[in-house]
Amino acid sequence: MTLLTHTPKSFSDAVAFHGHSCPGLALGYRAVEYAQKTLHAARSQDEDLVAIVENDACGVDAIQVVAGCSAGKGNLIFRDLGKHAYTFIDRRSKRAIRLVQRPEPVIERIDPQAAALRSAVMSGTATLAEQKEFQTRQAAIIQKILAMPVEEIFLIKDVKPEIPERAKIFRSVPCARCGEMVAEHRARVSDGKFVCIPCAGDYHRR
Repeated sequence: MTLLTHTPKSFSDAVAFHGHSCPGLALGYRAVEYAQKTLHAARSQDEDLVAIVENDACGVDAIQVVAGCSAGKGNLIFRDLGKHAYTFIDRRSKRAIRLVQRPEPVIERIDPQAAALRSAVMSGTATLAEQKEFQTRQAAIIQKILAMPVEEIFLIKDVKPEIPERAKIFRSVPCARCGEMVAEHRARVSDGKFVCIPCAGDYHRR
């Protein structure tokens, strides 16, 4: 078990990394905050804490900052499934927890009128007054997300962990066509030579 022996990253830290404050970032922050407390897991300096995320939305940035999970370290695994779902695995305790956003969208529950304003703002048709109102409503939504019980945001499950192997470092080889270096395990073989994926092209029989 990795005990919390550091000062946890704040929502402000997540905002600084992400570039702006938004409800999606707050949702990711609540997910990782809850997971760390439940698993007694500190911010990962190596790969002890693993996050499997099923979307590439704003909340993932909060997970990177707070949990210390990143693609470069190999402990942030992205599965493009289009779900607001996050699984956290503590390698040391061999425990895992999965959080899935509830079917009733939390933002609409907090402020039903914000959705209509958002559409106008995102499409560029909102008036200055509507833009100002949208920003005010957004700020209120964020504060409510940060304060409300996490069980009202996510369905939470203890799950059997499928612990991924630790990241490996592979040898790089030159592509026989473009000359650029490519990791050996990502290379293809064409005419008996290593080539990168773009140079290999696609083969289809339709």
